[in-house]
Amino acid sequence: MILTIDSLDGAGARDYTSFLDAENPTRIARKLNRPAQMLSFIAAEATQMIVPAVGGRVILARADGHKLFTGYLSSAPEFEYLGWGQTGPVYRYRLTAVSDEFLLDRKLMPRRAPMIARTSGSILRQMTTDLSPGAFDLSGVQDLEAVTVFVTTPEQSWTEHAANLALQLRSNYRAHDGKLTLGPLNAVTHVLNEADANLIPEALKLQTKEPSGNDIMVRGSEEPREFVKDYFLGDGVTSNFNVSQKPFIRQAQTIFEEEFKGSALEPLRWTKQDPAAVIQVTGGRLLVQGGTGADGQTTVIFVELVEMGGAITLVHGEAEFTSPSDAIIGGLYSGAVAHGNCVAGFRITPSGGQSLIRALINGAEVGAGITTVAGHRYGLTTRVIATEAFRSLQIFHSSARPQGNPRGGGTVGSNARLVLEVHNLDPASPGSFAAASSVLFDGVVAGAPAYCSYALVNAANLNGDVAFCRMLRAVDAEVRSTIPAQAARTRLVGSIGEGAECTITGQPQLLFYSPFIPVPSEAIVVRYRGHGHSLARAVDTASIAAMSNASDDGVRGIFRRVKNPKPRLTADCVNAALALLDDGVLPQRSGEYQTWSDFLPAGASSDPLPGDAVTVIAPSRGTNFTATLREVEIEVAELAADRSRYKLIFANDAAASLSFHVEQKILHHPDPSEVTLAGATVLANLTEAEITSITSTTIGIDAGVVPPGGGGIEVRRTDFAWNQASDRNLIGRFTTQTFTVPRLTRVQSYHLRKYDNATPPNYSQYSTVLHVDYPL
Repeated sequence: MILTIDSLDGAGARDYTSFLDAENPTRIARKLNRPAQMLSFIAAEATQMIVPAVGGRVILARADGHKLFTGYLSSAPEFEYLGWGQTGPVYRYRLTAVSDEFLLDRKLMPRRAPMIARTSGSILRQMTTDLSPGAFDLSGVQDLEAVTVFVTTPEQSWTEHAANLALQLRSNYRAHDGKLTLGPLNAVTHVLNEADANLIPEALKLQTKEPSGNDIMVRGSEEPREFVKDYFLGDGVTSNFNVSQKPFIRQAQTIFEEEFKGSALEPLRWTKQDPAAVIQVTGGRLLVQGGTGADGQTTVIFVELVEMGGAITLVHGEAEFTSPSDAIIGGLYSGAVAHGNCVAGFRITPSGGQSLIRALINGAEVGAGITTVAGHRYGLTTRVIATEAFRSLQIFHSSARPQGNPRGGGTVGSNARLVLEVHNLDPASPGSFAAASSVLFDGVVAGAPAYCSYALVNAANLNGDVAFCRMLRAVDAEVRSTIPAQAARTRLVGSIGEGAECTITGQPQLLFYSPFIPVPSEAIVVRYRGHGHSLARAVDTASIAAMSNASDDGVRGIFRRVKNPKPRLTADCVNAALALLDDGVLPQRSGEYQTWSDFLPAGASSDPLPGDAVTVIAPSRGTNFTATLREVEIEVAELAADRSRYKLIFANDAAASLSFHVEQKILHHPDPSEVTLAGATVLANLTEAEITSITSTTIGIDAGVVPPGGGGIEVRRTDFAWNQASDRNLIGRFTTQTFTVPRLTRVQSYHLRKYDNATPPNYSQYSTVLHVDYPL
């Protein structure tokens, strides 16, 4: 063995092998998805050796050049006085070193927008480059699967982020010898076979327990549930309206806010293409003077995708045009940044000596435009209000569904209302700053993409500048109102400081700000999602039957709250429960094995690493299984002979999950009616159902879809007892898309679900609630 330490004093690496203390062998501890640690002792007279400095580079290698450990001294050596030698005092020095993650963990993670729909390899490379560009060889970081959303925070270290990422993808990372790797678990297999003459039977300790669970209930996070539409009528005085359900409301969040400080774009936020060198950052503005004349060549693009779910407000800042321009500002693109891929944006085209601003929707210019005026600034805002709050399903793994074959995944279809507005600001007219914005487009885009790229600027030939830009996660609600004899319009929900007209409070209430109180007979429709916990249950009947006997029904039930990967929806909970069930029905197997380095088990490596597979073949103990190596402990026993003692600690996923972080404490006790059973058939929700007419005695309803053959639309007074046998809260069952129901009071709610002709019938997963609060 050779121990070298570079104290980074300019003298290079020094060889400390001869000073290693034979009475205290060097020990290395490796743990899965954690930094490796090394404890070593060196002894010498004070005049014989230069004491290593904290932060020094440490390498322990075999004579053949294989490096058992690389890292850095994490603390100053600890001195122990041993006595007096020939030339002076003798000390023993305790050296504690941490593997190469040490370089990254001593830095704060920068605040950046959540990384959306990125592969795990891309995320790990990004986090590493953000902290130490060029410090690691990243060629061994595999892309693996995509993560729906990954949030980095300064409150956690790089290692904690990397471990959470590896857990979500059932993978393992390693920082070693200046290289960072990421790949699937069990890529290398070591075999412990009783038939192997080198196996030491007494050193192999195994433990087996019965399966942990064959009836698993999973709770995730709070989720949107019922599809709710509340109908109110303004009287010119009332500003507060009581909404019928507790809404699903995510905390308002600023995803990013850009003030264009400094002299360059912030690389944690933007990427730039500028072949003609026309883009500058100066005086708190993004200045563009020209372009290549081609679409998609001169761009400023946000580094992350935008999930088109819930409510998003994109304030593209205030733009000023100094001469006729050809560009798209504030574009959301499905695919490459190009005119034809633009889902929504502001199209700027030349108009005489000025420019024309129009809405660009699905690649086509729509509606009337606004001609710019020299010296005026134009506030451009896009509001997205999607039917679905989340546009993708989480992925979950187990030993049966490893990396590359997860449960879950895929996108959630949704329509989205898009509102594009322009605020014309005249510096010479203070009143223009309080004037209402002009709405260029207010409509629904069917089948909106789940993710979009956001380009603040796509300039063929832009002559002007943009001051500031921000993206906000707004209140997940849509409010529209109609004044008699006028067209319906979208009322903006949020903070009055952001130009909104109303908000949803926690009472829950719809509150209009005083300048925007509905006028008499103004019809108001509030559309939002109800609130509840995501819950699901998965049962393995074969396992229950196999474990049952005369005194035992065979059920092994467990309740888990999954924290990571985080289930956002009940559909995620279903997949999480199935993944937990994959391993829950298997015997829990774990063990350890100790041997010399000369007699390590057969495998592709002479130096086992956490994350490798261990296959145990032990017929005398009635066992044959494969587990994952969790820890490797190494004791360097003989320096000259390069011999070490190895302790291998392993377990299968049934004994300790490699795919989930769960917590046992459950504060919410679920109602059985809230729990979705894995494998149950559910019909599409009636997301487009609405009330078409309101009288003092009747309500006209359009379900939005034609009922399934042999089935229909079931309407109830409360969201309960969805089956054909219960009539206690039933209003009626209808086989047509449009129908009329009785109205008995001023305030009344109607709960709708679709059902089919199965026996028993299958229903929609969630109810649609149509709530009326109109004078009789």
